[in-house]
Amino acid sequence: MLRHLVPAQIRTPFAKYSHGVEIPAGARLLVCSGQLGVGHDDTIPEGAEAQARLCFEAIRALLREAGMSVSNIVRLNAYVTGREHMAGYMAARDAFIGTPPPASTLMIVSGFTREDFVVEIEALAASLD
Repeated sequence: MLRHLVPAQIRTPFAKYSHGVEIPAGARLLVCSGQLGVGHDDTIPEGAEAQARLCFEAIRALLREAGMSVSNIVRLNAYVTGREHMAGYMAARDAFIGTPPPASTLMIVSGFTREDFVVEIEALAASLD
């Protein structure tokens, strides 16, 4: 069983995430590359929330391919190109992740390979089966 850690000795998380997730020995891991907010038809929607939703749907497809679900996610790393994109990303993230939430990091970066992209998300998942 995955163990989500939010120790009483440290400040509670700022948002919907766990400070740590313990993965037991013998677990199967899925490492997802960073996903960008681009549709199957190569369209890139405007706005962080729309792009993040596409990123999360790509992650969901990877999880499904590996026989896992959103509940198997132990860590998210997300990157946005400005503070103005944080709220949109967080709205999409909160709609996507379950409870208890995974460990998570959100960083502001200077940009991605194309100017149209404002969000990139990578995930780590673990399964005990």
